Amino acid sequence: MAANTSNIKFSPVDIEARKKLGFKAGDTVSVVSKIQDEKGKFRLQAFEGMVLARKHGTENGATFTVRKIASGVGVERIFPLYSPMIDKIEITKKSRARRSKLYYIRTKAIKDVRSKMRSVAMDTDDTEIPEKAAE
Repeated sequence: MAANTSNIKFSPVDIEARKKLGFKAGDTVSVVSKIQDEKGKFRLQAFEGMVLARKHGTENGATFTVRKIASGVGVERIFPLYSPMIDKIEITKKSRARRSKLYYIRTKAIKDVRSKMRSVAMDTDDTEIPEKAAE
């Protein structure tokens, strides 16, 4: 006697729907996750950023890393794909990346900020020089 196991639900997550999500490295996603506060209540919090990596495909332990800039600081979170604490995953923007892991974005962002800081410093120095020459 074989029991029908196709009707048994092992997880509160719709696993088939999560498998069909077609996001990859380089895409911008919004992950709405459940956060427990001090009183024991759950609230929803969105984390929107660029996917740096997807690991382990669509198997049980699959994870993905999302990076965003919050108040000028880079913040990364690693989410399990099939976690019941994730309410939904929305793909905001699709993009084409040539690599499967975009870890170089971490250093690229730092270099971009430094170059902007240099250009701002140069602009302020340029405006001060003509005033001194006029005196």
